[in-house]
Amino acid sequence: MPLSQPEYGIVISKDVMMPMRDGVRLATDIYRPARDGEPVPGPWPTILLRTSYDKAAGRYVDTIANFFTPRGYVTVQQDLRGRYNSEGRGQYRHTVNLHEGEDGYDTVEWIAAQPWSNGRVGMVGSSHPGLVQIHAALYQPPHLTALWPDVSPTNSYDHQVRRGGAMQLHMFGALFLHAQDSQEAQADPKVHSVIFEAMQGMRELVYATPFKPGHTPLAVVPGLEETLFNYYYRGAYDEFWQLDCNDFTRYYDRHADIPVTATGGWFDPFVVATTGYYAAMAAQNQSTARLIMGPWTHMGMRGVQNSYAGDVDFGPDAVWGFERFNHEQLRWFDRWLKGEATGVEEDPPVQIFVMGGGSGRKNAAGRLEHGGRWRAEREWPLARVQWTTFYLQGDGSLTPIPPIEIGAEGRPADGPPARTELPPDVPAGGRSAEGSTGAISIAGQAAPTPLRFSYDPAHPVPTVGGTVTGYFEIVPLNQPLDPFWRKYLPPWAIQRQIIQDGSAHQAEAPGIVGARPPYLPLSMRPDVLVFQTPPLTEAVEVTGPITVKLWISSSAVDTDFTAKLVDVYPPNADYPQGYHMLLCDSIIRCRYRNGFDHEELMTPGEIYLVTIELPATSNLFAAGHRLRLDISSSNFPRFDLNPNTGEPMGRHTHTLVAHNAVYVDRDHPSHILIPMIKD
Repeated sequence: MPLSQPEYGIVISKDVMMPMRDGVRLATDIYRPARDGEPVPGPWPTILLRTSYDKAAGRYVDTIANFFTPRGYVTVQQDLRGRYNSEGRGQYRHTVNLHEGEDGYDTVEWIAAQPWSNGRVGMVGSSHPGLVQIHAALYQPPHLTALWPDVSPTNSYDHQVRRGGAMQLHMFGALFLHAQDSQEAQADPKVHSVIFEAMQGMRELVYATPFKPGHTPLAVVPGLEETLFNYYYRGAYDEFWQLDCNDFTRYYDRHADIPVTATGGWFDPFVVATTGYYAAMAAQNQSTARLIMGPWTHMGMRGVQNSYAGDVDFGPDAVWGFERFNHEQLRWFDRWLKGEATGVEEDPPVQIFVMGGGSGRKNAAGRLEHGGRWRAEREWPLARVQWTTFYLQGDGSLTPIPPIEIGAEGRPADGPPARTELPPDVPAGGRSAEGSTGAISIAGQAAPTPLRFSYDPAHPVPTVGGTVTGYFEIVPLNQPLDPFWRKYLPPWAIQRQIIQDGSAHQAEAPGIVGARPPYLPLSMRPDVLVFQTPPLTEAVEVTGPITVKLWISSSAVDTDFTAKLVDVYPPNADYPQGYHMLLCDSIIRCRYRNGFDHEELMTPGEIYLVTIELPATSNLFAAGHRLRLDISSSNFPRFDLNPNTGEPMGRHTHTLVAHNAVYVDRDHPSHILIPMIKD
């Protein structure tokens, strides 16, 4: 059956002040199907967008209201409490909004009570407007009928703010994004000027740690500065993070049993959220659930017609944009809100884009042709995954063979290795500058031989590409804007991320925050340990989440360990040194090694096991490529810097250099668990 066609005009009711249960009124624009300038009575299904980013913004009007309303939907677009034209000034706290679930419920039920409503309400929106969909579903409004949350976090602690216990500093930047158009900034030009100037200096501002209350530019928007320090100080998962506005996953049992489509990208910060939300809904609900994961950044699925993420291109099949996005959403909502047979139930429940298989050359735009293809699946995680362990070896190799303990004379040890702890001042016995290995004998015993490096918070490993959003600086406009962006920004300025979102060659370069001449590959830094397979003899697909387990020690009572999965291209004419393609990364703050709900400092020199959970990816490592794991202790400014002092989170008074070690011996088999697919 054909989908709904545009056959109506539009009548708009602007700034209808919709009452919530506590008396606060939310500004709402209502777009109704019309003929000859008069609304058609209906009844109609409703598409609902609730947003913190201005309900009247051109992108919402053009791509939601002007798309759905002519096709026989009432479109309702609403400013959240404390945003733009809604009441509740001072109550907005980024995503930590205590009334949000109730506001979503009240909005859905107000709509259903209108004479033009057929009682079916579907919600749309990406990022924050996706988050509020899921929050509303936890409150089970009876007339909420279907959802399509796109690139939406579901656990603010784990997905937005504190991955592995370290703060994801893009949320520091995001608070400025929300401050620059706050009601306070709209009412007072001085407030707007403070935030605007701060965003011009975002690259420098991220170094101004420890942040102190009342001393950040966000102090002019008190509610958002309050949120910053909840994010910054609360390193442990406590009662704040347990609120249902912060952690939906904790309350999934309350989620309405309604159809949901969850969409995201492998280079979006919320991969764990999107895939986990689908898996939870598919497991607990009877209604249709679907998952679509492409090779996209936070903005990549919609918006401009891009086939790339960062410096890597995935080919024309990767392109969606609003044309494809809206067509698919129309199929979804025609089925659930109008009852039309559009075939969505017959769609594969999971569609993933498997990256890789391209030429490996540089295209006309100067990007790596990595390629990829779509594939339908029946579940997530994939049932046919072969979980394969690769062990970190002392010579920098990554192999499926567990390490063998080497004795002091270079021979395999006959018995189990001694568990002697190394004091932090013992010279390195692992990988030297030349990549050699050795062993240290203490009191006649063969001690574990670690690979050592030093982490200096004053000289961190710079972030080169990654999964970020909202990490904006404002720079002068010196080139024409794409028409898509012209709808968002003033003509004299443009916002860009201070970290390139998406993939990138893992090498320092001019313009990268923290990079310094001579701009070498990150693999050549002395504070990065590199482990890689030999060149692959046949293609290997990796699809799913990745776990890294490291045996570590440190001279510090607290430090970080980071992990990156990299697809290493061999050299070719366009890339004489090869190309080191970032796939995914993560971190663990060691004080949270035994659980994120409490802190345990370390004893210097003692060996501990830590786990680093990397988000899922889907990538075909071609024959001749290498699978590489990079280990370090910083990835700045993606993550905040650990001062290595063990002081209360965000309140350090000084920094220390941490002398860190990774153990790769028989008794401490550090490894990475890889989800391989062999069809």
